[in-house]
Amino acid sequence: MRLTLLGTGDARQVPVYNCSCAACASARLTPALRRGPCCALIECGAQRWLIDSGLTDLTERFPPHSLSGILQTHYHADHAQGLLHLRWGQGLIIPVHGPDDPEGLADLYKHPGILDFSQPFAPFEQRQLGELSVTALPLNHSKLTFGYLLEGDGRRIAYLTDTLGVPDASGEVLRQQPLDLLVLDCSTAPQPIAPRNHNDLTRALEVVEQLQPRQTVLTHIGHSFDTWLLEHPDALPAGVSLAFDGRVL
Repeated sequence: MRLTLLGTGDARQVPVYNCSCAACASARLTPALRRGPCCALIECGAQRWLIDSGLTDLTERFPPHSLSGILQTHYHADHAQGLLHLRWGQGLIIPVHGPDDPEGLADLYKHPGILDFSQPFAPFEQRQLGELSVTALPLNHSKLTFGYLLEGDGRRIAYLTDTLGVPDASGEVLRQQPLDLLVLDCSTAPQPIAPRNHNDLTRALEVVEQLQPRQTVLTHIGHSFDTWLLEHPDALPAGVSLAFDGRVL
């Protein structure tokens, strides 16, 4: 089983428009430091599922019939905007499995095109997609949002973004067996007061302590957190590392 982190930024991405902080300045000079919309690709056997669709160049990245479908965590624009163009393809159907959100994004449900939204996940529902098992786990966010427990090839991966902490019931599912990898929302440096909707480093490390994964990768990174880490290079404990666009796990 292979997870590729295609985008690892928050909604602003990195660099942020008209920002001159250290992280944004570095990202303009070094393309490898840029962060696109938060999304990933999970591959297991013959299955290739995109996790979120905030990338606006999906039609260039993924040739027809190269994806089994899309696992949508939620329908905020930075996680779903790529669907607005992808839908106008022709000659195939792409299943989109995600939360049963009656609002969706813009007019996607009214004009779905080649996208099939007919099988939304129920909370804690488990689906067997070929060799890949997927369980939808409710998260703490301003819009109905699922994280995904991905199991296959004897491995267990939790992909949890966007969230502030992890709901007790979802945490219970994740603790049933050891996690090989936790990919976790961590948008900001430590904050004195808990943020809304997204983990800061303090809350992210609390989740790591609760779930005890073998390896943790922090994603949904904001430019201010990247800058803070430049000033605090030893802030991440052993077993916890930072995501970057294109990282393969």
